Amino acid sequence: MLTTKPRGTNDILPGKVERWRELENVIHKICKEYGFQEIRTPIFEHTELFARGVGETTDIVEKEMYSFLDRGERSITLRPEGTAPTVRAFLENKFYAEPQPTKLYYIGPMFRYGRPQAGRFRQFHQFGVEVFSTDDPSIDAEVITLAMDFYQRLGLKGLELHLNSVGCSKCRPVHREKLLAHLKDRYEELCPTCQGRFEKNPLRIFDCKSPSCQELISTAPTITDCLCDECKEHFELVQKYLTGINVDYTVDKKLVRGLDYYTKTAFEIMVEDIGAQSSIGGGGRYDRLVKECGGDDTPGIGFAVGLERVLLTMEQQGLLKDQKFRQDVFVATVDPSLDLEAFKILKKLRSWGISAEKDYMGRSLKSQFKYADKLGVSHVIILGQEELANGCLTLKTMETGQQKLVQLTDLESELIGNIKE
Repeated sequence: MLTTKPRGTNDILPGKVERWRELENVIHKICKEYGFQEIRTPIFEHTELFARGVGETTDIVEKEMYSFLDRGERSITLRPEGTAPTVRAFLENKFYAEPQPTKLYYIGPMFRYGRPQAGRFRQFHQFGVEVFSTDDPSIDAEVITLAMDFYQRLGLKGLELHLNSVGCSKCRPVHREKLLAHLKDRYEELCPTCQGRFEKNPLRIFDCKSPSCQELISTAPTITDCLCDECKEHFELVQKYLTGINVDYTVDKKLVRGLDYYTKTAFEIMVEDIGAQSSIGGGGRYDRLVKECGGDDTPGIGFAVGLERVLLTMEQQGLLKDQKFRQDVFVATVDPSLDLEAFKILKKLRSWGISAEKDYMGRSLKSQFKYADKLGVSHVIILGQEELANGCLTLKTMETGQQKLVQLTDLESELIGNIKE
């Protein structure tokens, strides 16, 4: 239907847009303080970027992508996440040739076909950060700290940081063999999705929400118990940096994240009572992803935050209020013949940085005052033939109801002073 939005999408209406703007202002401010620069990538990319970058065994690639053939018979996908496009931009624009590390952040809409639920939609918005070219454990801690700092600046309470290491190409095969040995005799008890993951990527079984799979992996060997010396040392140092700046965390050995590209550090930030899932953001290290997308071996780490989930949490914690749209000044006319003069004054007011409005509906003077009151203006300028002939106008303060004559030449200083008060 032409008058109904597609399922899983939202109109962000006046009164709510202001919430988004404030959220985005916090993002821009904190990212500048942490040394990150903004990047804006296309809303659609070649499908292969996500198939190779995100991972063919992920739910995103298998079930959730909006992919289509364009007029040139090329497979195109609306971006389901922000990391792979940022990696592509890092390579295509030769960021690697500049002084390193490269620290980037993005804000924008993403698209995934899934069942809409509280805080989760088919078109949703993510804030994410990515750091390339360093595997220093302190950058892992910095990225995690930025995420926690972001939530804390918004005033969110009850945050829990869950931390794990998912190993590397050395220790992952060791864990894989142990995990397959643990599950092989109970293969038939796995859900159909995890049966498909059994050979391709059995680590993803830890991420399954099926009760039967959760029971099967409850006693399974974890990747954390199989870490090689390098990964173990890296994980210990990340924890050391977090502890050093008093960031509380819980080591969660079953945390693996939902994307195939993660290596070593993985983390999620949880909060209670926001619907079916308690995660409001997370990320990790992806030291193989840049090479997978066609570049050289380049370490990377980042996180992504679903902004709808953040706003839902803020609302449930009483941190949001609708903001009423307000103008500073309304220009009213005693006679319709003065509308051109009202239009000229409107232009002057706006050039002075004053938000202003006039009547466009042919209202009477009484109705103009009612409309001005609905706009929440602090002052009304009243134009009359006699006053204008003498170079004056009437200025009414809405809060007190007081009116006074003001010379046109004094209007700017008079208004700006009163509006600031």
